[in-house]
Amino acid sequence: MYIYFPGVSFSKVSSFTAVGTFRAGPADNEYSGDIQGLDFVTFDSTSAALNGATSRIFVGVAENTTSSIYVSNDAGSTWSAVAGQPGKYFPHKGRIQPTEKALYITYSDGTGPYDGTSGSVWRYDLTANTWKDITPVAPGPDLYFGFGGLGLDLQKPGTLVVATLNSWWPDAQLFRSTDSGATWKKIWTWGSDGNQNLSYAQTSPKAPWIKTNFLDVDTKDLGWMIESLEIDPLDSNHWLWGTGLTIFGGRDLTNWDNGVKVNIQSLADGIEEMAIQELASAPGGSDLLVAAFDNNGFTFKAESDLDTSPQTTWATPMWASSVGVDYAGNKVANVVRVGNTAGTQQLAVSSDGGATWSINYVAGTTQYGGSVAYSADADTILWSTETLGVQRSQNQGSLAVVTSIPAGAIIASDKRNNTVFYGASGASFYRSTNLGATFATSGSFGSASQIRHVEAHPAKAGDVWVSTDIGIFHSTDYGVSFTQVSTALTNTNKVALGKGSGSNWNLYAFGTGSAGRRLYGSADLGASWTDIQGSQSFGAIDGAKLAGSGNEANLVYVGSNGRGVFYASGAIASSGGGSTSVAPTSTNKASSSSSSSVAVTSSTSTARTSTARSTTLATSSTIRTSTTSAPAPTATNLVAQYGQCGGQGWTGPTQCVSPYTCTSANQWYSQCL
Repeated sequence: MYIYFPGVSFSKVSSFTAVGTFRAGPADNEYSGDIQGLDFVTFDSTSAALNGATSRIFVGVAENTTSSIYVSNDAGSTWSAVAGQPGKYFPHKGRIQPTEKALYITYSDGTGPYDGTSGSVWRYDLTANTWKDITPVAPGPDLYFGFGGLGLDLQKPGTLVVATLNSWWPDAQLFRSTDSGATWKKIWTWGSDGNQNLSYAQTSPKAPWIKTNFLDVDTKDLGWMIESLEIDPLDSNHWLWGTGLTIFGGRDLTNWDNGVKVNIQSLADGIEEMAIQELASAPGGSDLLVAAFDNNGFTFKAESDLDTSPQTTWATPMWASSVGVDYAGNKVANVVRVGNTAGTQQLAVSSDGGATWSINYVAGTTQYGGSVAYSADADTILWSTETLGVQRSQNQGSLAVVTSIPAGAIIASDKRNNTVFYGASGASFYRSTNLGATFATSGSFGSASQIRHVEAHPAKAGDVWVSTDIGIFHSTDYGVSFTQVSTALTNTNKVALGKGSGSNWNLYAFGTGSAGRRLYGSADLGASWTDIQGSQSFGAIDGAKLAGSGNEANLVYVGSNGRGVFYASGAIASSGGGSTSVAPTSTNKASSSSSSSVAVTSSTSTARTSTARSTTLATSSTIRTSTTSAPAPTATNLVAQYGQCGGQGWTGPTQCVSPYTCTSANQWYSQCL
């Protein structure tokens, strides 16, 4: 008996060279100037095997001037353009119905994800080698969108669903055919009274905020940017599709064929699949404040709320995104946040811990983005904007530029002394003792070339922690002097403090230690470090966000770039020095589609996920310490070719390996080229 594990290794199919010529921005020397390349690869399971491999393979490429669909009949050794294909639009999805021996393809006049003003749907007969236009809408004013998502019912040959790309008003449209595209049904139609007649009923019990802040206030129930639409190959009633908001779906799809409404809902629990911009936890206040791209932000009052999906996002003002949030250390009910959209005031305050908000009208319409810091007594706001430097407002006065600290500086407020703010730019540390009116440099950090994060102790005045490219430094005198806490953790990014089991607060940091680049924790003020990430992946940690709970001992939060917020709790072992490693014992991962929580049980720690973040968190449940030395930091401080080296919110390395240079693509992204 042989067990085969596909995907263990890959090699380039050098025989395929027709990768298309389309570039979204030919004059751009960054992403939009790159050739877009392949759109889909589809294997024909009805074709004969050739040395154990599928002989017939179809490939679609981003091309609209010449051929865009190619086929190989010899398992990829040679390729040719499929004869007779339509060449007007870009292909998006190509799926084979093996019983029909047919290839279905959706086309759009744009490559996505936001565009699409015309398009088509085609069926290619694999036996007769003939093409048929099965577009659900005839050319004319009703065809104002392209087509993207494509789902085939493998249990019912000839049954498929396609999605528009993009119908921005009043909503996306879904089309279903049960006769191979000869006829179609829409999921909604216009009534004679000018209203929509819906063939669906929609709820959002897993994520109530979607209904409150989106479905109830917008016409777009079905979503937008629908490129992925799937019908369960084993269940004709189970379907789902991805949008720019969430994943929708249901389990009674065949009702559509019988004139009965299908039931759809958000299948993504809570706030998963989000790009988190900042996290904060206020001692004695809200335990988790989440600033997020595209969905503004959320407040979780207490640890007990983490397993309950929020009823609402941050609203009034309801921005597209919030990128920074902070609380006042002595008046923790006072919270401030900032957004990143030009044209409206992007500064808001709350006096009830982030439950409700109001616009702070001291802001104009040209300041946006960046980060924000609130003075301990909530009388001064310091805002490091993306557009107009570091700005300051005291006692609701007008915002004014602070000229003594560089534009784009990292900023933080002392959480107990109302007069003190901190800042950093490059390798320089700044502090202010007059409510942020002026700053002066102070402190030194050895050979560090970059300060990446500044974190003030939530409970101690003058206690400040600084993360650099060579490790973490600590000051107990308001940043006048600093001491490196350990050389066992280097190349650090975000650092955070959270309540610990004893008198010390726990220290958490992303950096390079004995277990590599990952999340570490320290219960002894940085003298020793324990890998608390285990086998869990957060994606790229250079831009991950981090907060320790100010209210619950040993609880830590991680904000990811696209997977929401993770959290875990457990006492951190102390080895008395050096860096330590973890030994995972019992783990229990929960499926995000069938379970709302996961518990890892042991005598020392637990790891959980919740309906608020249904991606599973599986860290180790028992921590064993073993003192080791950390790897040398020099090589890890340099970014490899094509790696990220800058952009809004970036706290990772900014220097590239030779001979590459850190080059800005846009305000959010720079890479080594």
